[in-house]
Amino acid sequence: MLGVDSGGSGLRAALAPAGAPGEAVTVSGSQPVRTSSRGIDAGHFMELLLPLVRELRERVAPEGEPPVAVAVGAAGMATLGDDLRAALPGALAAQGMTGPLALAADAVTAYTGALGVRPGAVVAVGTGMIALGTDLRDWRRADGWGHLLGDSGGGAWLGRAGLEAAYRAFDGRAGGSKALLAAAEERFGPLPGLPAQLYPRPDRAAVLASFAPDVALCAGEGDPTAAALLTGAASHVVDAVEAVLPGPDGEVACTGGLLRLGTPLTVPVGEELARRLPRARVVPAAGDPLHGAVVLASALASGTQGLPVDGRLLWCPADASGPGEVEI
Repeated sequence: MLGVDSGGSGLRAALAPAGAPGEAVTVSGSQPVRTSSRGIDAGHFMELLLPLVRELRERVAPEGEPPVAVAVGAAGMATLGDDLRAALPGALAAQGMTGPLALAADAVTAYTGALGVRPGAVVAVGTGMIALGTDLRDWRRADGWGHLLGDSGGGAWLGRAGLEAAYRAFDGRAGGSKALLAAAEERFGPLPGLPAQLYPRPDRAAVLASFAPDVALCAGEGDPTAAALLTGAASHVVDAVEAVLPGPDGEVACTGGLLRLGTPLTVPVGEELARRLPRARVVPAAGDPLHGAVVLASALASGTQGLPVDGRLLWCPADASGPGEVEI
């Protein structure tokens, strides 16, 4: 079984024995897939994927058959996945991969990585923030609208809020934090120069998120403004969980890189979940989105794939070996 995770930092792939997603062998590439006027570029995707698949097969099963099922999770699949949906079935079939295929948004593979193929809710908190829930009939989504329109409680949101408090202290306005001001100047230099550095950059969200650990550090050292921002982030995260959880006693898992901030974030998230969703069963995430892609491929291979196939968040062609052309 082949699982693929495509995101802003590159392409990752994993090969696992059928029925044993926990035994996956993984390999990574550092180049992200291009996005063109057609959306995520299927030709470039295959150009990056095939060397990874060859490496995996040489390591795992040099004389074996091609993967019996493939699942791809990609950032932007729901809105930018038309080229992948049109071209990948035929392109993979041309490489001997004619078995069941699933193309999913990375939120779906984050879901399957955390909970598997069962009902519940998963919130992924990284640079952005998105929650996804299902009762196995429909998907429910909350946030994930990007750092300008949403992603409330995510790393970019938290970093931007911390910088706002730093600027308030710099200006002498109420609501500022001298601790966050000092941290911001240490990371970015004099604050009057930061807007000119930040606004033209295409990776603004990542730059803002880079200040989130400083907010957590200041909170851990007793700064009340920073602590209040972490509490606010937790409230936003639980807002999203509450919006997508299919039932009050459903399972909830939290995943994503921002959780590495540790107790300054995880404690208020846990307290807010317990206060607002006391019957929910909070469980640890079993794995990351790449693990989720392998779990999804395993479910395809065994005929146990029961997640909602809506054509956008999750798409499974009826005939993965059908026609399709892709330029590589």
